[in-house]
Amino acid sequence: MDEIPWFEYDENDLDTVQRAFVDVLAEHASSWQVDPLDTVVLPSAHTVNGQLVVYLDIGDPQRNQGVLTVGAHFDGSLVRGGELHNQDFTIRETASECSFEAAGEPTELANRAAEWFEAVLARPLVRCEWHHAGKMYAVRYEYADTGRSLCEGFEDSLAPRPLRKRLAADSVIRGKGQINHAGLGRPDVIAHVRGVRPDR
Repeated sequence: MDEIPWFEYDENDLDTVQRAFVDVLAEHASSWQVDPLDTVVLPSAHTVNGQLVVYLDIGDPQRNQGVLTVGAHFDGSLVRGGELHNQDFTIRETASECSFEAAGEPTELANRAAEWFEAVLARPLVRCEWHHAGKMYAVRYEYADTGRSLCEGFEDSLAPRPLRKRLAADSVIRGKGQINHAGLGRPDVIAHVRGVRPDR
């Protein structure tokens, strides 16, 4: 069975400079603890800004849950990276803590982009869970080093009735994937998902 390459692409879709960039990046990616299928190349002909986009989907394999999409835009002499919108793959300007930018020649930029991807993958990502009656009713993925939320979920029907009533009385609005986790108390489980384990 053929092995799936990291950052796979069709040679006809990329020019020489783009291929040089992606090939170096793929060489680095082969040592990352990620599935090759989670590394993607979007040729410049298929992107909103006409630049090559390479991205990585970071997920929680235990829950089969996507958590974050990070990637880089490359125009031949400049690379910009950050958290990407998971529909149009534009860089989310609001998530500037993990952004980077560099100028130079393709090989140098691919090496810099690889170092940036590796730094993102090394950050301590945890899953916080709140349980009731043996079922999880709330979940929050966050970086343990900053507490910044990456994605969240709340299942109203599984939450304890007193909690639902209190949240309603406090006019706490849950929606758009956000929860007021302070109102939930301490999580029942904090599970390490990937990256450097935080000091206990």
